[in-house]
Amino acid sequence: MPRRAAGLTAAGVAKAKPGRYGDGDGLYLLAKPNGTKFWVFCYSPPGGKMREMGLGRAPTGKPANDKTKPHEKAMTDRNAVSLAQARDRASVLYHMVKAGIDPLAKRDGDAAATKAAAQDAVIAATTFRRAALDYIVAHEATWANAKHRQQWLNTLETYAFPHFGDVPVAAVRTAHVLAALEPVWTTKPETASRVRGRIEVVLDAAKAKGLRSGDNPAGWKGHLALTLPARGKVARVVHHAALPWQEVGAFVQALEAQAGMGAMALRFTIWTAARTGEVVGATWGEIDLGAALWTVPAARMKAGREHACH
Repeated sequence: MPRRAAGLTAAGVAKAKPGRYGDGDGLYLLAKPNGTKFWVFCYSPPGGKMREMGLGRAPTGKPANDKTKPHEKAMTDRNAVSLAQARDRASVLYHMVKAGIDPLAKRDGDAAATKAAAQDAVIAATTFRRAALDYIVAHEATWANAKHRQQWLNTLETYAFPHFGDVPVAAVRTAHVLAALEPVWTTKPETASRVRGRIEVVLDAAKAKGLRSGDNPAGWKGHLALTLPARGKVARVVHHAALPWQEVGAFVQALEAQAGMGAMALRFTIWTAARTGEVVGATWGEIDLGAALWTVPAARMKAGREHACH
């Protein structure tokens, strides 16, 4: 691809009609019918087919001014690549090809390396604390109430962050998780189990974002289950004692004799068999006194479906 003795000229570039014009060393000028002109470098990589690489916009010979129409501004010489600059760029690429290097492949490889380096920097800067807070912000709108969000944050701040909150999320290992769980696994089994599950979710979310790889160190089955005793064996779940149904009538009568919002709310809970949270959050707008109907909106129901109580 040696340069010809008679190549392009700056004036010829500015006046070029639509077409393709060679300058040598693989440099070509492409002039389009709409007036735009571009430089391209054409080459054949070792063992490959002909390829083209853009080198920028060429001068059009129409300098911009205050009267330049909006659709013509792209045709001005502002920021255009001159013939001399295009030749310099083509010369560098020409010698790369002669050395067995594919310029487009190198450009793509360099871009991929830059992107990978940027991702590595993000990974290194993302701590477990940051990943957890990002997860909470992203999902809090799907949670039933503010209390659930606060529980998520409080448990992680109390049990996880002190041990590995500032550790890059990519570097969290089983030892970190055990350091958080072991002190409370037997004394607060229910809380510890929730903390483990929340750590597991945060790490899974981080993996989905490409911030970590490998198995989840907070996973239970086949992993922590081999190290920590099952919650059921640590502390048997003891439910609140139920009131015998034969005593419900007398209990309600006793409630009716009591004044205060608490007693009334408890009676309402018994009559509707609703959850405490649903009763506490009830508004007058949900209640139709004439029809003796309470309609709990789906947003406040655990099952996510509207529920009517008569």
